[in-house]
Amino acid sequence: MIEAAAAVDDVMVNGPEDDLLDWQSIDCRAVEGEVRRSRQRIFTATQAGDLKKVCNLQKLMLRSRANTLLSVRRVTEINAGRKTPGVDGRAVLLAQENAELADWAQHCSSSWTPRAVKRAFIPKAGGKQRPLGIAVIADRVLQAWVVNALEPEWEARFEPKSYNFRPGRACQNAISAFYLTLKG
Repeated sequence: MIEAAAAVDDVMVNGPEDDLLDWQSIDCRAVEGEVRRSRQRIFTATQAGDLKKVCNLQKLMLRSRANTLLSVRRVTEINAGRKTPGVDGRAVLLAQENAELADWAQHCSSSWTPRAVKRAFIPKAGGKQRPLGIAVIADRVLQAWVVNALEPEWEARFEPKSYNFRPGRACQNAISAFYLTLKG
């Protein structure tokens, strides 16, 4: 299992695994900082062209307890779709269930087979509908877990002026860049 901390302000992100995780005592800022630093290291190594280091850092990220904790937190507490259940009917989890999910993702997910996605349709302008696939919580956690390892590498490789489906970028950024290019 995952040990959170002996003291309130001291979090052992990748510490001993023999104690039960107290989800409420996790220092989310420390966890987010650890993942942010790891992502930055992957990004920097990719820009430097050191592919061996990138691969090693990605493996380290996939073993990181901080990455697992943050992935569970994003899926169960932060994401807007956290209350939408998948085909298993589970949506919002209690703190103890979050801790168990984090432990499972860290230690038992290697034999996991993804579940089917729930199909929902969202209305679009003009009366059409767009299909949407809703994955179960465990699949969402594993997806977020892998994204943290792969996304920094690809962000470093993408063109600076591409805006489609990228984190922290929106249509307004593309319009602004287009406007500035035409103006200057």
